Amino acid sequence: MAQTESQSIPREQFLTMAVNLLHRALIENTRTESKKIFREISQGKGIVLSNVQMEDKSTVRFDLSLDHSDYAGKLNYGAFRSSLAALLSNLASALNEKKDINTFGAQGDSSNMVFGVTGVTVERGVPAVMVLSSRVSSREAAVMLQLMYLDHQQFLATQEPGDEEAQPQV
Repeated sequence: MAQTESQSIPREQFLTMAVNLLHRALIENTRTESKKIFREISQGKGIVLSNVQMEDKSTVRFDLSLDHSDYAGKLNYGAFRSSLAALLSNLASALNEKKDINTFGAQGDSSNMVFGVTGVTVERGVPAVMVLSSRVSSREAAVMLQLMYLDHQQFLATQEPGDEEAQPQV
């Protein structure tokens, strides 16, 4: 069995690669292909997005999955694509403006992180909040990009009634 060697890349470079891979697969791609990918990931399947050759000539596989368990209602392709477009736009803007992007990880698990940029959309009067997370495989040269919907109620819980200035930025 081949052993994998771990190397780190700057967060901004990683996010730029992730944004480009997601944009190419789900925004630039034909509607038919994009819907096919959506259908697979919305059913809980992970798909291979691409194999990327790194600077040291090693190859890393990027996979994609979707967690829509906190999406309010039934997720359709149009709502998903709107959320994804908002998220990718916000990530690209943050990267272009060289903003410091917060990351959140599971305690004691540095291989899994959530990036602190959101894509917020409203479908039928209900907000949807999408984020990007990544998990690095410890057994193979692979990265799982996961698009996740967060419960929008958690962003409203910190707001006092009538206090619009204290509204959290999502």
